Amino acid sequence: MRIAVLVKHVPDAQFDRHISGDDLTTVRSESILSELDEYALEAALQLVEAHGGAGAGHRVTAITMGPAGAVAAVKKSLQIGADDGVHLTDDALNGSDASATSKALAALLQRVGPFDLILTGMASTDGETSLVPAQLAERLALPQVTFAASLDLTPGDGGWTLAARRDNDTYAETIEAPLPALVSVTDQINEPRYPNFKGIMAAKKKQIQVLSLSDVGLQADDVGRAGSWTTVEAAAPRPPRSQGIVITDEGDAGIRLVDFLAGQKLL
Repeated sequence: MRIAVLVKHVPDAQFDRHISGDDLTTVRSESILSELDEYALEAALQLVEAHGGAGAGHRVTAITMGPAGAVAAVKKSLQIGADDGVHLTDDALNGSDASATSKALAALLQRVGPFDLILTGMASTDGETSLVPAQLAERLALPQVTFAASLDLTPGDGGWTLAARRDNDTYAETIEAPLPALVSVTDQINEPRYPNFKGIMAAKKKQIQVLSLSDVGLQADDVGRAGSWTTVEAAAPRPPRSQGIVITDEGDAGIRLVDFLAGQKLL
């Protein structure tokens, strides 16, 4: 069984985000592996371990696309436990929206696959659209399960069957799908592990395959701004936070607080 986990190099949420003035794209100089993708990676590792691990022929491949620095997301994944990695990098990818991203990832997965299972986080922590998993499943003609809170795999004569639980506000549902399939997982599915010293050292010997657009059969105008369905027309820094109102209790603080909330239309 081969499992692909899509990982993304995203701006660190501890720092303010910045937009490039030239092409209105996110500045990624201070970036890390997306926290939400760590849950997908942990889910893949747990599935493999539950069914015999590498000794049984199972492998986990970390896959990303982006500029040269995006390979750091793959390296972190290898340190955590992925067996190998793939990095699609090309200047033409700059400015790709969810649609162009799913197109590039679909071509990449077809180039380096086949995979029995493709796992993703429920969203990226920069775009937060949650659109790519569904678009990618459609492009690859795969069954899709989104927002899975638990995953189980059962082998059978006809192949593997996936069972995923989805938690809603008032009920939970279990969805089954044959493999190959694509699944996005929530941040409730597990507790991601940290890379240990052994994993960090082992990652240095693991292979990362680097590919360009031409390697996956795409042209420059298939992705980037030219291949996107949406474009950013304008962007501006977030305005500075205004000074708050301090209410000193002189016996009427409760009334003044209610008046303030009412004035903000919060009551």
